[in-house]
Amino acid sequence: MTALISESWTRIENWLAEHAPATYAALAPPADPADIVAAERVIGRPLLKPLRMSLLRHDGLVGHGFSLLPGGYRPLSVREIVAEWQHCARYYDKSTADRAGEEEVDDHFMRVGSSFDLYGHPQVILIARDICGGHLVLDHRPEIDRGRVHNADGEGGVSRQSHEMWTCDQQLRDLLFVSKCGYVLPLLIDRAG
Repeated sequence: MTALISESWTRIENWLAEHAPATYAALAPPADPADIVAAERVIGRPLLKPLRMSLLRHDGLVGHGFSLLPGGYRPLSVREIVAEWQHCARYYDKSTADRAGEEEVDDHFMRVGSSFDLYGHPQVILIARDICGGHLVLDHRPEIDRGRVHNADGEGGVSRQSHEMWTCDQQLRDLLFVSKCGYVLPLLIDRAG
């Protein structure tokens, strides 16, 4: 998997360097491995390997004036992931989730496609945000949606969506990493081009 992520990043970097040099320049340097370990300690679990490997290639973006992912999302750095996770974790009501039961919450989420009960869930890690306060989250829960990217916001909770947005055309597919084991990890996309 490490080689596939590295190959994906090489394709993305090459494309950005040729077609969107300002965007290429906005790619942050690699995250410090110690920062990732510290983040995992705060979050209480290891980050999924595709996310960890991507952060070790580029720790988000330099500056805040960019929205580079489909839907206007900006990938977060390790420190931003921790800060956003801590902020959103305040909204997670474990007692309500416990009363509903994890299986019931998961079943509802799969049937309806959204769940306010999952907003701030400690195993749903924020990885990108848009200018309106919405997030992309990477599901770290051990069951059905492990490794899947969802939308999340404080009003609607977590929304399970098809990933047509991430795979709608060949150019976009070339700029995304989709592994054989079902992880969908969006990488950096330029709006112009």
